[in-house]
Amino acid sequence: MSEPLPLSLIVITRNAAHELAECLASVPFAAETVVVDSGSSDDTVALAQRMGARVVDHAFAGFGPQKNFAVGEAGHDWVLCLDADERLSPELAASIQALFAAGAPAGAAYAMARRNRFLGRWLAHGEGYPDWNTRLFDRRRARWSADQVHEHVLSDGPAARLSGDLLHASAESIAAYIDKQNRYTTLQAEAMHARGERAGAITIALSPAARFFRQYVLKLGLLDGVAGFAHIAIGAFASFLKYVKLRALDRRADE
Repeated sequence: MSEPLPLSLIVITRNAAHELAECLASVPFAAETVVVDSGSSDDTVALAQRMGARVVDHAFAGFGPQKNFAVGEAGHDWVLCLDADERLSPELAASIQALFAAGAPAGAAYAMARRNRFLGRWLAHGEGYPDWNTRLFDRRRARWSADQVHEHVLSDGPAARLSGDLLHASAESIAAYIDKQNRYTTLQAEAMHARGERAGAITIALSPAARFFRQYVLKLGLLDGVAGFAHIAIGAFASFLKYVKLRALDRRADE
């Protein structure tokens, strides 16, 4: 293998031992790996250390703040931030290596197409693909947003796109997936309420319908069969939950 790239792989974890190994193994070219763990009770920390990662313990502060803390722990300014259930496809790994072949990349940030696996199927349409995410960036010119959930990278300029897929191979059950949507929509509603946003009957009724039509019909989610239908239907229901929860918070504040 060629010399490691001046790049830090960053992963935040909590009880991710069943999926972390594939994530870390997909980035053998990073000069260092930093795992920021928030109280795992399984083998996550030991596994990360066995694979050469530097592990930092830090109480979970919300996804955006936690990732910003992790980026601050990196020894290099260029960072690649992955979730424990993600891994680089060979083509994406090659794209990143080629980007550094002539020296430091010119851009501030780079996005990659995340391909989601749902009900055992790699989705190719709708919300499942291509789910563009900025994950590679120069921390001097970009950072994670402070959002507690659905955090995103804020950079000096638009993110360039890399070829190859970021494989999101979550092995969670449908029950766990729905539980996560419930938690996330609560956090979203609370953040929207704090910003003074409100949800009327029209928004509650039309937002999930519009989301389903856009993803299932316009973005051809229907071509992903039952898995695509279920993925998009749950996403539309999550939109409904978010606005209903916001409405409940608004009503409570008005009482």
